[in-house]
Parts: sequence; C-alpha cells; structure tokens
Amino acid sequence: MTRAELKEKANDLPLTPGVYLMMDKTGKVIYVGKAKKLKNRVSQYFQDSAAHTAKTRQMVSQVDHFDTIFVSSEFEALVLENSLIKRHMPRYNILLKDDKGYPFVRLSRERYPRFSLVNRITGDGARYFGPFGGRFETRQALDAVCAALRLPTCNRRFPRDIGAERPCLNFHMGRCDGFCRPEMTEEEYRRRIEQAVALLEGKSKQLLRDMTAEMEAEAEALRFEQAAALRDRINAIGALGKKQTVIAGLCADTDIWGLYRGAGKSCYAILHMEDGSLTGRETELFTAPMEETEEEMLSALTAQYYLPRAILPHEILLPLDTGECEELSEVLTKRAGHKVWVHVPQRGEKAELRTMAQRNAREEAERATTAEERVAHTLALLGKMLDLPAPPGRMESFDISNTGKSDIVASMVVYSGTRPLKSAYRRFRIKDLAGHPDDYASMQEVLRRRLQRAADGDEKFLPLPDVFLIDGGTTHAAAALAVAKEFGVHVPIFGMVKDDRHRTRALVTPEGREIGIVNNQAVFSLIGQIQEETHRFAITYHHESHQKSALRSELEDVPGVGPKRREALRKHFGSMRAIREADVETLSAVVPRAAAEAVYRHFHQEQGEPD
Repeated sequence: MTRAELKEKANDLPLTPGVYLMMDKTGKVIYVGKAKKLKNRVSQYFQDSAAHTAKTRQMVSQVDHFDTIFVSSEFEALVLENSLIKRHMPRYNILLKDDKGYPFVRLSRERYPRFSLVNRITGDGARYFGPFGGRFETRQALDAVCAALRLPTCNRRFPRDIGAERPCLNFHMGRCDGFCRPEMTEEEYRRRIEQAVALLEGKSKQLLRDMTAEMEAEAEALRFEQAAALRDRINAIGALGKKQTVIAGLCADTDIWGLYRGAGKSCYAILHMEDGSLTGRETELFTAPMEETEEEMLSALTAQYYLPRAILPHEILLPLDTGECEELSEVLTKRAGHKVWVHVPQRGEKAELRTMAQRNAREEAERATTAEERVAHTLALLGKMLDLPAPPGRMESFDISNTGKSDIVASMVVYSGTRPLKSAYRRFRIKDLAGHPDDYASMQEVLRRRLQRAADGDEKFLPLPDVFLIDGGTTHAAAALAVAKEFGVHVPIFGMVKDDRHRTRALVTPEGREIGIVNNQAVFSLIGQIQEETHRFAITYHHESHQKSALRSELEDVPGVGPKRREALRKHFGSMRAIREADVETLSAVVPRAAAEAVYRHFHQEQGEPD
C-alpha cells in the first residue's frame, strides 16, 4: 500500500479498543500495539512524520500494510497484545528472553504421581502448574520443593521398586524420607505430594499453618520424633523463598519493580516480599528499541512478565505510572482469583522499597555493560535521533567568544566518537568584521575559512566531519548551512540550544525542528560535554588574545619597540606587570639595551619617577 492508502485505511477504523499489527512487504509482523481508540492511534503513524521519533519514522517507513483485531475492552487488548508479541516476536517491540517458552510443572496421573517439567499442556489427564519463569530456575525450584518435603527425585518407580533395593544416597543425606522402604505408606506419599502442590499453587502460608498445627498436635501426643520431622520440613519450606527466585515469586505477596535504561543494556529488577520481609530478587537484562519511553518499556515488561503466570502476588509496586495500572490490575485479578493491586507508591516505606529496586536494576545494568558498549549505544542513539545514515564517528563543534568590539575569536573542537581529539582542535581570530561584533557573520567567516582550508587540501582540516554542531539556535545553524552550500558540502548541521541555566537542552536543525535530548541521559551528557569543551576552548583563546592586545597596546607608544620586540617581550615576561617591574638589565636580556632603557623610562616616568 502507498502511504496515502495506509492513511485512508487507518481513518476508516472505528473508535473502539483493539490491537494492530504492522507488517512489511514480506508479510512479517514488525510491530504489535494496542489502543483504546484504534482510529486515533493507528492514523497517527501516517500523519506528518516530523512529529515522530526516529524509531517510529524508521518503523513506519517499512510498513507495507497493517491488520487490526477488535476487542470489547482495554484489558482484553492488553492480553491479546502480549499474546501476539510472544507469537510474532516483532523487531520493534520490547522482547524478553524466551528461549523455549515458559515451562509448566506436570504431575502425572498414577498411583504414585511424579513431577516433571514440560513445555506445554496436553489433554492427558495430568495436573499442570504454571507457567513459571526460566526452565533452569524452575527445575531448581522444583528440586528444592521436593527436598523440603523429602520427596523422591531418583529414577525409582513405585510401587514396583519398594523394598527391591537399599535406599539411595538421597535418603542417607536427609534429602528424601526413603519411600522405597516398605514402612513408608502410600497415604504419606500422597500427603506429601499434596503439600508440594500447595506450594506450587502459591499456598505456602496456609500449608505452614496446617503443618505447624500438626506438629503441635504430635508434640502434645508425646510423638516427639514425628514432631521433630515436621519441624524440619516447616523450616525447610520457610527457607525456600530465600533460596530460590521462582519459589520466592510464588510465595511473595508483594513485588517491587525497578527499571533502568542504560547505555548499552537495560535491566529490570523485582524484589519479592513476603509478610514485609525480602525473600528474593530477580533481574533480567534486555534490549529496548532506541526511543521507547520508560512508561512504554515498563508497560510491555509487566504484561510479558505476569500475563503468562498462574501464581500472582497480591500487590505490585511500579517505579512510574504506565497509564495502564488499572487495566493490568483487572486482568491479573481475574487470572489469579484474588485481588491484585498494581500501583505506584508515592511515600513511606513502599516508596523506599521502590528506590531500592531501582538501584538494583541500575547496578545490574551498569555491571554488565562494557565501556565499548556504552560508546556504541550512545553514538547509535545520537545517530538515530539526528536521522544520520550511521552513528557519527567524527563531530566538529564551533563557538564564538568576544568582549564588545574587540578580540573576537572562535574555537573548533573535534570529537572522535565520545572522546575529544585535541590534536585536531583549531582556533580562529575573526578578521572581516571591522570591529563590529556579529555572531552570525563571525560563525560564517569561521566555517568558510575551515571549509576553504579543506578544499585546498590542508590535512589539518581533513577529513570533513559526520556532523557540525554550532553553539546557538536555528539562526546560527542556518547561517552555517548557507556557507556549507557555498562549498557544496552536505554535512548535517545542528545548533546546540541552552536552557535558562546555560545547559544544553536540545539540538535544532537550520529549518527550526527541535530535537529534545534531556530524556536520553547518555546523549544529553555527550552533547553537554561537547558544548562545554567548545566554550572552554573559545574562552581560553579569548583571554590569551585579550592579554596579548593589552600588552601590545601599552607598548605601542614606546619608541624603538616595534612589533617583533613587543612580541619578544610578551613571550618572555608573559604579563604587563612583569615588564613594569623588570629593571633595565633584565629587559636588556630580551631586547637591545636602548630599547630596554626606553621601555623602563616609559613605565617609570608614568609612575612619577625622575628620568
């Protein structure tokens, strides 16, 4: 479809909730989204692209056609969106790791049922629990449940192998009660299995209460050995949440989320709490599309994390409002069979827990991100924001510095990637303004001289950069663009706009399109660093130039001291004060004695001393 046809089809959509699937010319789904009003949301993609982020423009440029699915409510759209993302794995959606899907725990239907891990539910009459998290972690958790209840995990089959051999090593290590022994009853085995089922269904509190009551009854009946065995199993179950992430998630009544978008890797962290105590921590690194907002990221992550799960906490604390807390609460409440409250804590202990989760996410992402990845991510993000064909390898920045009508100078600072290339820095004294300060004309003179040197083959001004950054706004950038056109140079040009505190807040094109950088910390820091370095280099040169001018002007009236001798004095003494304080002998070491005496008389006569 053409863009006009896509726009027309989008405008024909109803104002109802639903899910939309964007597809490329091969029919591959490249993005899945949901909307409260399909017409409004989908039509926005095919309006003026200048209002879109770089990521959205890139995605829309690949859309050949789209499809929609209508639903009856917003939370149905949330569930369907997550399902379609899992099915199609679109490149422009946030995707969590999902190597083999979420595993289920299967309990076989036989006289002595056994647990196993499977990828999907089948109609075989067995009981299924889940889906749970990663396969490895779920296997660890299942083994921990069996160890806590001292259930067998060996390959023996009952009742076939009861009494056939001596108990295995697990029995002697205290990990199994040896149900292969004739004295262990089938009723006790089934009771332990049901206790394991209670744990897998998230009913650990009720199970512990029941087992504690049983232990107390055994103690009152003076059956201390049985009471001690129950005590040990109660302690083992209580420790499960502190040892296994998956079990911690099952037992938790509160999940606290932290989210961090790093330069290279992003991470979420979930702290699992039970009865006010921290029982476990879960983190996962993931790759986020370039310009996804944190709210969009968190919305996608929470949906993908919770919607496939059967066991859910009673409370979920988020670090920021996704705008969908109410819908997610409704969906999860229906799925869990109990109230699930999703909200953003504002103050108190819960807000402090949210901060702790945020810190966990940040530290995990920073730990896993190398310096090279940070640089590559920052430059790739900047390139996409500026619509460059590739991440910028070389950037040049220009700034003008002056005091009134005199000593107008300019600086050219060069960055190679994210690091300053000081050997390529250049300084300019403005020549063509005849004492009338004009920042725009000054910028044009500097860029004209810079590009002319490059055109002449001067290696000090080669190669041309991937982008020019001009200190100033739209007018400064437009002035620079006019010069670039004179030379037939097509290097992108952007102005660096400051806020009221003189901090870089945005980049702007010569046409006036502003590109916000404040919400992208890595890019914000890099552009701010470049602008500060350019300003520092310009100010330093300006101070040096001003000092030279002061020396030159004070020595111009001294007879016998021409430009060469003034320059020699300036280089040797460095300041006018040092020249004033020098005696004739000291001055004579730099200029001829007659000139030294003239300089000495000039300053000391001014101070009222005799000839």
